[in-house]
Amino acid sequence: MTLSKRRILHIVAFDVPYPADYGGVIDIFYKIKAINDEGFDIKLHIYNYGRKHSKSELSKYCVEVNYYPRKIYKNPFVGSKPYIVNSRNSHALLKNLQKDNSPILFEGLHCTYYLSDPSLSNRFKVVRTHNIEHHYYKHLENSEFKYFKKYFFRIEAEKLKKYEDILKHANKIAAISPNDYEYFNEKFGNTVYVPAFHTNTNTDNPGEKGKYILYHGNLSVPENYTAAIKLIKNVFSKIKIPSVIAGNNPPKELVSLCNKFDNISLKSNLSTIKIHTLIKEAHINVLYTNQNTGIKLKLLNALYLGKFSIVNPLMVDGSGLEDMCIISNNFEDMIHSINEFMHKEYDNGFYLKRKSFLEEKFNNQNSIKHLLNHIKFPDYQESNNLKSNEIESTKRLLTFVFQFFT
Repeated sequence: MTLSKRRILHIVAFDVPYPADYGGVIDIFYKIKAINDEGFDIKLHIYNYGRKHSKSELSKYCVEVNYYPRKIYKNPFVGSKPYIVNSRNSHALLKNLQKDNSPILFEGLHCTYYLSDPSLSNRFKVVRTHNIEHHYYKHLENSEFKYFKKYFFRIEAEKLKKYEDILKHANKIAAISPNDYEYFNEKFGNTVYVPAFHTNTNTDNPGEKGKYILYHGNLSVPENYTAAIKLIKNVFSKIKIPSVIAGNNPPKELVSLCNKFDNISLKSNLSTIKIHTLIKEAHINVLYTNQNTGIKLKLLNALYLGKFSIVNPLMVDGSGLEDMCIISNNFEDMIHSINEFMHKEYDNGFYLKRKSFLEEKFNNQNSIKHLLNHIKFPDYQESNNLKSNEIESTKRLLTFVFQFFT
């Protein structure tokens, strides 16, 4: 019998994590890289529903990459479970998880369909919470204009609130922000704060001056395009400073609104590299949100790559990033801060303070060590070429031999 002491971790992802081009998958992809760097073997399980398979890239960091189709129902209200959970169930996934006794990391409440399955009762299970999901979906309802989507978000929020009790079956909850840590630890205990994983490995000096202000985000998401519209109407249109809105798939209303003002330009469907360049070259990154759920990775990117960041209180509430930003309590205050800081240089003092903070508090290597220290691994792992049914066959043979000779 050949055994290996190589430690194995199953990861169940709610979407294809590469390319890492939006919040949730950024956290998953760079977490995978960090776990691989620590010398662990990863068996990755992915629910796919439209993004291209990325087996070649993901195989650089994982010993297995398995895909399962997400079940898209014509009636999204079917069943008592939330749609984001009910549509992510696959018996093939369960069978693959049962093949060894390694711990399992479920990425998001989305992936927890089998969290309470009796066949996994003796496994160490971690749930990475990307949000307090019922709060997030309630905010989506409030941001949505279309009636059907608004109704769907409302029902989904109600189901998610009831379903959240599934987390009592997790051995550990890994919360993405201090605010979420407080919520989950009070309700379930067994919670640890693990900062968001991200693309940035170090903090480079972006220079002292930029010529424009920037708002960026995925503009197909209601929260983001609503924020962009509010900033245009209440801030950018009321100043003479060149202003840029950047992001994927902006709605027609946003395109039309930007075209009304000479100082506002819209840049859509840019590559990640071009977005990062815009962040670096802006003098001020302006970010606004109506919800304080999870952590905003676009803010983390702005702080790692850019100069000054002006935000509203909800953007940083409970994030641990408050001291790194200029916080404006209302739109008038934001206009005043923009006019003030456009004339300031982002000098070495600002840069070194931020660099020291980010590289200590949001360091991927530190964060992954912290997470792995909270996961209980078996004393040994079965080698890849030794299947569980072969072990059972060996046990039965030894039992038979023992009985025969005694």
